[in-house]
Amino acid sequence: MMSTTPIWTRDEVLAATKGQAGKSTSGWAATGVSIDSRTCRPGDLFVAITGENFDGHDFLADAFKAGAAAAITSRDADTGSNSSSVIRVDDGLHALTNLGRAARDRTDASVVAITGSVGKTGTKEAMTLALGSLGPTHATVGNLNNHIGVPLTLARMPRDVAFAVIELGMNHAGEISDLSKLARPNVGVITTIAAVHLEFFEHVAEIADAKAEIFDGMCQGGIAILNRDNVYFAMLAARAWARGLENIMGFGAHPEADIHLSACKLGDKGSDITARLGDRTVRYRLNVPGRHWVQNSLAVLGTVAALGGDLDRAAAALAELTPPKGRGARVNVQMPDGPLTVIDDSYNASPASMRAAFAVLGNTQPQSGGRRIAVLGDMLELGTKSAQLHTALAGDLEANRIDQVFCAGPDMAALDDALPTAMRGGKAADSKSLAPQVCNAVTAGDVVLVKGSLGSRMAVIVDALSALEANAGLEANHAV
Repeated sequence: MMSTTPIWTRDEVLAATKGQAGKSTSGWAATGVSIDSRTCRPGDLFVAITGENFDGHDFLADAFKAGAAAAITSRDADTGSNSSSVIRVDDGLHALTNLGRAARDRTDASVVAITGSVGKTGTKEAMTLALGSLGPTHATVGNLNNHIGVPLTLARMPRDVAFAVIELGMNHAGEISDLSKLARPNVGVITTIAAVHLEFFEHVAEIADAKAEIFDGMCQGGIAILNRDNVYFAMLAARAWARGLENIMGFGAHPEADIHLSACKLGDKGSDITARLGDRTVRYRLNVPGRHWVQNSLAVLGTVAALGGDLDRAAAALAELTPPKGRGARVNVQMPDGPLTVIDDSYNASPASMRAAFAVLGNTQPQSGGRRIAVLGDMLELGTKSAQLHTALAGDLEANRIDQVFCAGPDMAALDDALPTAMRGGKAADSKSLAPQVCNAVTAGDVVLVKGSLGSRMAVIVDALSALEANAGLEANHAV
């Protein structure tokens, strides 16, 4: 449901951006902020950003046609009869950043920032659900977690929210520091440190350093919530302490964890969890499978406790959690002889997230006669060790009793070579070429995991498998 409550007036935008208004003195108010004319909604303030591959000024007319209340521009462009609703600035992205800064300055919300090598978006979704049970909550949409997404998320924040959940991502050192200084978190969560982006970092310890930049902009008295089971916990805690954060909480199964995993029963449809926080014991249910979801739910509970929220209510809300599209969502495909289950984990991949996905697949019971099948695309940005890191997944696939493995891409070809012959389902240069092999191989009862980095385009295979249901319907109609 679209909000009809203004979050920006004309005068507020002028004050925040130091821009110049059109000749008309008429006022306007915006109920949202957009940088994409395709998703612009009536009442939005459209910010025209000039990027390497696009220029928002080319789509101003489309934005106004979609109902934009006003626009921010940095050059002359076709605005039709809407020139009086245009604010001129030197740079659109700088103006958006200033809007985000102004929104953060005026809010009384408790701001939670989340980063980590893996699990950021899933933890953000769980955090939003839990805090949303306690009060109005604003959060990052999707994974808008970079130098554009973070100011956009802040600029969209309503005036009266109690909590804001902001995801911070990076590829290079220095990026999270700038984002943290913009978001100024009250609570900073680091999900874990693992081997990702090795194309840009020589050692995993450098990744830990980059993630620790989340502490750079934290508010005085801020709280750091860190993975106690991760080997970089002590290093991150020291960085937090050096930044003046005296309240540091660890989560995990480690006996010294402040948010301690006391017991966990993993199932193929979810987990039953018992956690201890000081003298409190909390029991709750997650209806998403996977040990990694359990781990990150502890960080959510730690955040709720740190903010003085109702733990029982927040934990109960986690039962409503569902994995986002491309991050473990399940698709049931009706085949002529029965259902096929597709686990869509096609959005991203790293060695750590691959192993977590294999564990979920291994813990999922196929229907009668079915098999566990993994369809894997290249993990990108792993640098010179990429082939080695792909090959190293073979043992995890065997340990989780995966029956067949299909591989797309040059690095996954190295994994295919390392697998026992019986496990090799097929390989191809890319996902489009592999899709027919996978579709011809699957049968009713199978559980099929599809995973790879976004650039590997593994969603192509998810779509191809989903289309088998429509094809099955056509075949049935022809049979009649």
